[in-house]
Amino acid sequence: MSAPTRLAVGDPAPEFTLPDSHGNPVSLSDYAGRRVIVYFYPAAMTPGCTKQACDFRDNLAELNDAGLAVVGISPDKPEKLARFAEADGLTFPLLSDPDKKVLTEWGAFGEKKLYGKVVQGVIRSTFVVGADGRLEQCLYNVRATGHVAKLRRDLKI
Repeated sequence: MSAPTRLAVGDPAPEFTLPDSHGNPVSLSDYAGRRVIVYFYPAAMTPGCTKQACDFRDNLAELNDAGLAVVGISPDKPEKLARFAEADGLTFPLLSDPDKKVLTEWGAFGEKKLYGKVVQGVIRSTFVVGADGRLEQCLYNVRATGHVAKLRRDLKI
């Protein structure tokens, strides 16, 4: 096992097309010319991921007003994402990456420490993609709680 390749500020954001919670394809290129927050989380309907998703939901109007869209990506199947979105009133796209190809390309899947043990898994990560398709922020190993507030401070929103 080796550490995943990490993306850096200024890198072009890797393109993706993944199904959303309704099975419809969503691509990064759908957001061309706009800024978008792409965040990766381990599993829908778990306490930390629910807290993080609800934080994005509760701040979505301000983020959208600042010109930022939000997209969440996890290895969950679309059916589970649909239940997650419905249960918590999530109105931004949740995308399914069950083979973890996109997670891996973005450096959000690989070796991580969990309760002191090294395991393979989803590395909770958030990226801000600029209107030009380049990465403005690359945040790995973020905390589920308080993360959106920090992001808003960093982005001056």
